[in-house]
Amino acid sequence: MHRGRQTLKTGDDREIGLATENDSGTARLLAAIAHNIRFLRGQRGMTRKGLAEQSGVSLPHLARLESAQGNVSVAVLDKVARALNQPVSRLFDEQGSSAGDLPLIVEVLKRRTPEELGRVRKWLFAEFESSNDKTGRIALIGLRGAGKSTVGKELASALGRPFIELNREVEREAGISLQEIIGFYGQAGYRNLERRCLERLLATHPNIVLATGGGLVAEPLTYEILLRSFYTVWLHAEHEVYFQRALAQHDVRIAMPPLYSEAMDNIHRTMAARDHLYRMADLDIDTTQMNVEDVVQQIAAKIRSEAPAAA
Repeated sequence: MHRGRQTLKTGDDREIGLATENDSGTARLLAAIAHNIRFLRGQRGMTRKGLAEQSGVSLPHLARLESAQGNVSVAVLDKVARALNQPVSRLFDEQGSSAGDLPLIVEVLKRRTPEELGRVRKWLFAEFESSNDKTGRIALIGLRGAGKSTVGKELASALGRPFIELNREVEREAGISLQEIIGFYGQAGYRNLERRCLERLLATHPNIVLATGGGLVAEPLTYEILLRSFYTVWLHAEHEVYFQRALAQHDVRIAMPPLYSEAMDNIHRTMAARDHLYRMADLDIDTTQMNVEDVVQQIAAKIRSEAPAAA
């Protein structure tokens, strides 16, 4: 790939214009905002002039918003949403959920505890999304240094399944390194490719052990696919263990006091932000005091106990 070109080459020689895709995404969002404002205004029997007066947004500006034209200010959208007595998030909905059951369901869910929401999610997956058996596909999640690649290779060997690292699949799909993907297209471009690769693996591999990138759990669309279709295992350890594992793989200078403090702060912040997401996994294992063989045996035993008898 030439560095001057703003396209990625996929495995089947189709070029993906991620910059163009981002532009179309912006257009879709503006169209959704325009539709939602018009819909909610009409639902309440408000004229455009009436909404302009109640929101304090000028009539010409509101007309542009309702036509999906011009720049969009979050502050202006907040004024419009308040005048419509709606959370501003409703204006960004691209799924056409401004009417019907979904808003009512969302309001009920907002009052539930994290534990209750977890039960609701599991019920929804079981009722509408999940296959009867996810144990054919195993996904390992966790922070960098959790041991996903090391454990994944041994687990795949023990179960007689292929082992794949999702990050390597993304690089193979793009034909360039992760750093180059992010440099050209940012996190959004990388995450779009990551999701496409996951969907392809899901379609082509009924049995697999997959090591994922640590940040995948922060991508709702991708993580939903993973939780729905893979038996998900969270590998975690004490924070100092993450650092020591990273130290073994990188420049020993990160052990210097200033860099050590920065690294540990980053580990603490990242884990605090992702902990509730990692806990959605089907199985979690603290690897702090365990060797690779013990971790593999525990996962394999769990998989065999939960797989259908015919398997």
